[in-house]
Amino acid sequence: MTDHGHGHDHSRDHGRHERDHDHHHGGRTAWWHRLTHAAVPHSHDSRAKVDPALESSRQGLRALWLSLVGLGITALAQAVIVVLSGSVALLGDTLHNVADALTAVPLGIAFLVGRRAATRAYTYGYGRAEDLAGIIIVAVIAASAVAAAGTAVVRLLHPAEVTHLPWVAAAGLVGFLGNELVAQYRIRVGRRIGSAALVADGLHARTDGYTSLAVLAAAGGAALGWRWADPVVGVVIAVAITFVLRDAAREVYRRLMDAVDPDLVDQAESALRAVDGVQDVAAVRLRWIGHRLHAEAELVVDAKLSLLAAHEIAADAEHQLTHAVPRLATATVHTDPDSHPGGHHHTALSHRRRAPSR
Repeated sequence: MTDHGHGHDHSRDHGRHERDHDHHHGGRTAWWHRLTHAAVPHSHDSRAKVDPALESSRQGLRALWLSLVGLGITALAQAVIVVLSGSVALLGDTLHNVADALTAVPLGIAFLVGRRAATRAYTYGYGRAEDLAGIIIVAVIAASAVAAAGTAVVRLLHPAEVTHLPWVAAAGLVGFLGNELVAQYRIRVGRRIGSAALVADGLHARTDGYTSLAVLAAAGGAALGWRWADPVVGVVIAVAITFVLRDAAREVYRRLMDAVDPDLVDQAESALRAVDGVQDVAAVRLRWIGHRLHAEAELVVDAKLSLLAAHEIAADAEHQLTHAVPRLATATVHTDPDSHPGGHHHTALSHRRRAPSR
């Protein structure tokens, strides 16, 4: 049996990757390659793993800070109109936009912390900081929902006239445009670098944009003399924020519970089964740590193979896995002989080796 652990970042050009491995098939003979490959753990150039990770963090940080500025300007403009008009619906939307802007802070810190190298204590690195930031984001969204709902209820109990209605309507439109631009930018960058947290934050901003459109309805109702329209729309916005809260909390929960898209598992299994020499795939496990994936696989191979041959199959399997699964940072591949497939044989094998000889 062979344990085979590898780390590989596939975000660099495949051609460059092949050039890095030309020595496997070029000037050196095959026997020299096999000998050195067995003696030295298979690993790609550390720069090929670190540089793309740092670059993805830079792109994520850039997206966060630019969207923070955009949403900050939007919220500031809306806040001025809130003070002049007294619109509760616009206040709720402004609070939501402020909360959305502030989510850039914990996410930005998480990206910075996640760039730190792994240590003896944190052997998987600090990518989980993104999940912790997700918890903070959920808390901020919850606080904005409570504030918006509380203000709307007070206004329902104590109605007040809303003034500067054209400006209120304009502020709602500005809120929609600002959020939609930020949403498109965050989602695009998040998908490019593989950050689910950034994509979720972009979807959150898009939902904020639609709640901003509700402010137009509040302004229209107030223009018709319906004093109740503004606080009612404020309650509707608070309910909309609650739905966003539910979705955000579900995403954070799934990350904390190491949930992945089943399609990714199917891709990994298909790639492993296609590797020459693999008889079966006993298990595949994937987990997100920050915006990078990590994989573990158990393969079944011919029991008559030499240790070197089994190792070469594991090396090939790891290589193919990193090409098949996007944003896979590391893969650990374990091979079992077909005479003892599966982890349930390991305890018996250990006891047999340690049993006193007779």
